[in-house]
Amino acid sequence: MSVGDPETVTDRTTHAGTAPAPEPTPVSPAVYKRLTTGLGGFTMAMLACLTLVGVIVLITPRSQKETLPTVDYAPHTRALLISAPYTSYVPQGLPARWRPTSSRLTGERGKEPVAWHLGFVTPTDEYAALEQSDERPEVFVARMTNRNQRVGAQQIAGASWDQYFREDKKQRSLVRRLPDVTLVVTGTASYDELAVLAGSLRPQPKAAVSPGPSPT
Repeated sequence: MSVGDPETVTDRTTHAGTAPAPEPTPVSPAVYKRLTTGLGGFTMAMLACLTLVGVIVLITPRSQKETLPTVDYAPHTRALLISAPYTSYVPQGLPARWRPTSSRLTGERGKEPVAWHLGFVTPTDEYAALEQSDERPEVFVARMTNRNQRVGAQQIAGASWDQYFREDKKQRSLVRRLPDVTLVVTGTASYDELAVLAGSLRPQPKAAVSPGPSPT
């Protein structure tokens, strides 16, 4: 044959080119079913697990209230007796379920009003706070109660307290004005619970202030 013979060209291409693709391997119907349905079954199982987790998360109750830490307000009580120019009032004999959660002492004697804030979580999980200061009563009361007009009066442990109420915040307040200090008991608690806090307040003797060194 000559070089240009078609059979010769075909023969060379067959031997010099790549190997022909292998024939497909036959499989039985059972093997084919396992190979084609395994991934789908795994996917369905994963979707079922994720759905179950989502349902558990949705039905598990979650607390909507933040748990506030309990504080020891004794150090502020002692500091108040020293720094306040007035007779201070401190809760005594409150039931155990009254939990103090905040205490703050501000001001400086002779320079600015001395104020003490003491906050509680009540037995009904409401909020109640004692606020006391020698700031001008009309200013202090308006700021603490968010109201300028009283709505009533209440007798507590032989003393008369004025009632205030701010409807949009559900804030109730009891106010007692004394010669040198104003007491405000306020919060979302009911007037009955506020009365428990107000009735527990006891006047404390003023701490003796040591005189400074004598001039030389």
